[in-house]
Amino acid sequence: MKDRGLRTFLTVLAGLAVIYFGTAGRGPEEEGGLSGGLVVLALAAALLVWHLTKPGGTTTK
Repeated sequence: MKDRGLRTFLTVLAGLAVIYFGTAGRGPEEEGGLSGGLVVLALAAALLVWHLTKPGGTTTK
């Protein structure tokens, strides 16, 4: 249960990183704001991190 906090932190960080890097390269003449595609991409990245950091419950001996 302790690892859930770190897992949540990494998930949120991944989503925010996608949003940051998706908006950082825009020029001053381009429109600001988030596009729908960027939000979907951020959610996909967050879900991927959530899935990849899932603790494994099976061990082999």
